[in-house]
Amino acid sequence: MIKEELKHYLEQTFPNSKVDETFDFPVLFITKEELIPVMKQLRDAPETKFNFLFCETAVDRNPELEMVYHLSSTYYHHDMMVKVVLEDRENPVIESVYSLWEAADLYEDEIYDMFGIRFTNHPNLRRIFLTEEWVGYPLRKDYQDDKIISL
Repeated sequence: MIKEELKHYLEQTFPNSKVDETFDFPVLFITKEELIPVMKQLRDAPETKFNFLFCETAVDRNPELEMVYHLSSTYYHHDMMVKVVLEDRENPVIESVYSLWEAADLYEDEIYDMFGIRFTNHPNLRRIFLTEEWVGYPLRKDYQDDKIISL
């Protein structure tokens, strides 16, 4: 599907969700409660076959945190993004998509390490860059470190 067809498909399939677009991709905004059923449908539906999670990351929109999933279909050569806003900044938790795409393993470890977002049902969530004793999450906008050099 070309971008416009995919956007139309998303609007028809998920009528209660916001659908937007970037220069490259359609973007589907869902709630964290919808994450696993929607992602499973996008992966398994014969119309989409999003069989590849090529990026999973987070963005600090202060005060919310936002999860961003980039999906690709190696069958149809189309791509899209799924975004989920996490409003609980003090205790951000979302379901892991590892059960759908094993590529999520290290993506979610990195997001946990840098943003402090915890993933339920992740097989081995851990810090991969920083030590367990490290205080804070360096990619959050409110992160403070007295060793940071300001230019």
